[in-house]
Amino acid sequence: MTFHLQTMSKCIEDAHGGSFLEELNIKWSDHNKALQMIRDILMYMDRTFIPSTHKTPVHELGLNLWRDNVIHSDKIQTRLLNTLLELILRERTGEVINRGLMRNIIKMLMDLGPSVYQEDFEKPFLEVSADFYRAESQEFIECSDCGDYLKKAERRLNEEIERVSQYLDAKSEAKITNVVEKEMIANHMLRLVHMENSGLVKMLLDDKFEDLGRMYNLFRRVPNGLLTIRDVMTSHIRDTGKQLVTDPEKSKNPVEFVESLLEKRDKYDKIISLAFSNDKTFQNALNSSFEYFINLNPRSPEYISLFVDDKLRKGLKGVKEEDIESILDKVMMFRYLQEKDVFEKYYKQHLAKRLLSGKTVSDDAERSLIVKLKTECGYQFTSKLEGMFTDMKTSQDTMQGFYAAYGAELGNGPTLVVQVLTTGSWPTQSSITCNLPSEMSALCEKFRSYYLGTHTGRRLSWQTNMGTADLRATFGNGQKYELNVSTYQMCVLMLFNNADCLSYREIEQATEIPPSDLKRCLQSLACVKGKNVLRKEPE
Repeated sequence: MTFHLQTMSKCIEDAHGGSFLEELNIKWSDHNKALQMIRDILMYMDRTFIPSTHKTPVHELGLNLWRDNVIHSDKIQTRLLNTLLELILRERTGEVINRGLMRNIIKMLMDLGPSVYQEDFEKPFLEVSADFYRAESQEFIECSDCGDYLKKAERRLNEEIERVSQYLDAKSEAKITNVVEKEMIANHMLRLVHMENSGLVKMLLDDKFEDLGRMYNLFRRVPNGLLTIRDVMTSHIRDTGKQLVTDPEKSKNPVEFVESLLEKRDKYDKIISLAFSNDKTFQNALNSSFEYFINLNPRSPEYISLFVDDKLRKGLKGVKEEDIESILDKVMMFRYLQEKDVFEKYYKQHLAKRLLSGKTVSDDAERSLIVKLKTECGYQFTSKLEGMFTDMKTSQDTMQGFYAAYGAELGNGPTLVVQVLTTGSWPTQSSITCNLPSEMSALCEKFRSYYLGTHTGRRLSWQTNMGTADLRATFGNGQKYELNVSTYQMCVLMLFNNADCLSYREIEQATEIPPSDLKRCLQSLACVKGKNVLRKEPE
């Protein structure tokens, strides 16, 4: 067999150019056929004599002789390697090669044993590939922007994976992709991320979801790749967020201030879900960035509460149920506040005003938000807020009872709606009384005696500073209006039923409204151009 293979080897050596591999392939195929027949003929020897004398089985011996006399002969070994590498290079530069022939030759090396495939082909193949991609990546990075470079890297990676599936050993896949990742991505990571006008920050600014997704998928293959993206993204979000919350222009309008924060949040949520496959570590980085810059502005808790107030007063009119839910979910941005108690203080004040003035768009939305706050912060946080709703409901029942008892007696006089508020649940205000008009104070007395008659051990104190009133007024030209005013303003206006002209001092003595409140109340009645109910001299 050795003698026969040496003759064969000569024929293969004599083959020129492209026919070298073909000749090798034909001879290998012949040798395999011959081996099978020889093994069949010597089957009895193979089964009995060889195991007892610990000699090499026939088929294996035939392969070893082919390896030593053909593949490892001086004139074939190097030539074979160079031919294979040359063909792969030609394929990388766009030429079409005979993949079937390649597959047969590579399979032959694998059949001769893993060490033959690895030593005679795989090791040199990986070294040559590293050199090739090192040079190519250097050339690409000089003439491409970040997005284009990543496309080229992705294409090369896919080509190598496909090459393995076509004609290399499957175990080579991890090794060759490793080479491409190291040369094309890991070695240029920082330069790619920080590229002028096309790097990561530019992609984030322009919402380049596809490019960002490609960067994420390529960088996740290399050590510290995702960490690099995450760090650059975090510092970008923090810088832009800091500018946003410390911008004095933005702070002028609390609703716009919060809306711009929500837009920013939406933008990055979308990037993380579409480009970064909802990566938890990126979500956490986004959360910690928001927590960092939202707390740079000491008025953030107040602004978020004002934003909610604006939405629940008028911003949700005509909005669909599911959209209301998503707006309320966004409001949960308040979870980033370190001073949640400050938010609670403002929220309580704003909620009290909404409930008492009847200005809330939807009770359901109010309650839904309280459920969300409860889930986020626990029962302590919302127990008083829930108490406020309970008071409103109880007050409605109380008023029904009051009118059932006294309705006939009250006739066509003024009507009264009382909200009885539990001291601990509502924002505390020092109790300041003022002199109500006689018609009203009589009615209030009636209510007090009714309420204390139906409840034992309670004290009522009037909070006139929190009330409102509706007045019908007839002006000089006979025009009739209905005025919606505060209780203080009602006390002032009712004085003008009995007088045409009053001085500030006279009003103050008659009503006993605290000076700061009285001034504010008179300003709004007399000094708003085009909406003034009273005349003031001098103007």
